This record gives sequence, structure tokens and C-alpha cells, in this order.
Amino acid sequence: MKKIILSVCFCLFAIAGFSQTAYTGQKFGEEVKPGDVKTAAKMEAAMGNKTTADMKITGKVVDVCKKKGCWMTLEMPNGDPMRVTFKDYAFFMPMDIVGKNVVLDGLAKKQTISVETLRHYAEDAKKSPEEVAKITDPKKELAFEAKGVVILDKL
Repeated sequence: MKKIILSVCFCLFAIAGFSQTAYTGQKFGEEVKPGDVKTAAKMEAAMGNKTTADMKITGKVVDVCKKKGCWMTLEMPNGDPMRVTFKDYAFFMPMDIVGKNVVLDGLAKKQTISVETLRHYAEDAKKSPEEVAKITDPKKELAFEAKGVVILDKL
């Protein structure tokens, strides 16, 4: 009988321990399971010479699409924010999350963005026609396609 009670207690403690490792906050898309999470600042180094890599990252939101939350950007150490899109446009972000920390699970990418796409992003961000017209060159950048996002309650 003692073994049964001890086993039940052990199971309850194990369940309580595992439940505390989950991310708490508003969730979108697929579940973001705890694991090896890199900061957005260390994403490129973690990718090495690959152009894409599955990973989990965390970072601070600096902008969100003003039309419907169809993209967001994360703060990067070089001052050039990194764009985050959402796999198959399956979900969108609330537009009031600037300054909040997020955890993302998905695909990190090194890519070149066309002038047409850069102009589209600028229009989504409600940039003036003059600012949009100044975009004349493609841009190499880091990006992330998230399949799951958690807006963290706390860091």
C-alpha cells in the first residue's frame, strides 16, 4: 500500500513539474513546446551556413501589421528588425502587442526580399506613398515563419 501511495505522489509531483515548464500566455497556431529556445539575436549564429532551420526563438515585438496582424517584427541587436510571418496565414497577431515578449516555433530563414514585397510591407505598415516609392533595392535579411506563437505573460 505504501508503494502505491508513494507512486501516486511521485506521479502527481511529476505532472506538476512538467506543467510548470509550459509557456504561459496567449497562444496562436500550433503548440510551442518547451525546449531549446534561442534569442532572436542568436538565431543567425545557430543557423550556421544553412539558409533555413527549424528552431524556437524568443524576442521582443517592435511592430505588427496595422491591417490585420498578418506579420510582426522582432527587435534585433543591429537595429534592423526581423520580420515574422505565420505559416499558411493560419493565424494573426493582436495589433496591441508592441513591446511584449514572444516565443516562436517555426522556420528561421536567410532570404532576399524583392522590391515589390518590400513595398507591400511598407504599405501594410501605413507608410506614406513617398516612403514606399523610395524602396528601390531588394534586401537581404533574416526572417522567421512561425507555426506557433506564445505572447508571454512574463519573461
